[in-house]
Amino acid sequence: MNWTGNAGRVLVLAPHPDDEVLGCGGTIARLADQGQEVHVAIMTSGRPPRFAAEGVALVRAEAEAAHRMLGVAETYFGDLPAAELDTVAHADLNAAVSDVVQRVRPDTLFIPFIGDLHLDHKLLFRAALVAARPRGANYPARILAYETLSETNWLAPYLDQSFTPNVYLDISATLDRKIAAFRAFASQCKEFPDERSPEALTALARSRGATVHLMAAEAFVLIREVG
Repeated sequence: MNWTGNAGRVLVLAPHPDDEVLGCGGTIARLADQGQEVHVAIMTSGRPPRFAAEGVALVRAEAEAAHRMLGVAETYFGDLPAAELDTVAHADLNAAVSDVVQRVRPDTLFIPFIGDLHLDHKLLFRAALVAARPRGANYPARILAYETLSETNWLAPYLDQSFTPNVYLDISATLDRKIAAFRAFASQCKEFPDERSPEALTALARSRGATVHLMAAEAFVLIREVG
């Protein structure tokens, strides 16, 4: 069953700016084009001295520009410490994520994959599942984990969970917008053969698409679906 035309309100949780575009930028654009209301929450923000204030402001502006290209309805910027989520008490992290989920009340939730190399991704995955617990009548009916180049594929799969997708979404019509949105992150965009490059991102989309006989696709792990 193709649910994308009836995804309802959508929330994409991202640990850092650009993760949402790398993982599901094409899907965001597709859902927005189909009239779905897509929200993005970037849960962390860089803090001095690890991150300079001007750099943080630049990346936030890049994110806003990228989201306009994709048709995002609303962008939420959290203030949890970037690259330091392991210093945040579990209860505080869970509460911050729950606040966003309760505010948006998504029907469909996209989250980073638990097997990603970056610890922030792992911790956000767990906090998202806490926030999305099926209590009461309002909880996300559909949860999917996305892959992030240079994070999802760099951890040894025999040491942690490997990304084995079971959902492929056609982004043939929106791949160009995904790449344009990624290019908007000029501070993060690298030259090929770096994985954080437009060429590598395009190659992944083509490969995921060819897996299911599509011109381009994004792949996900379905965590839960209630129908």
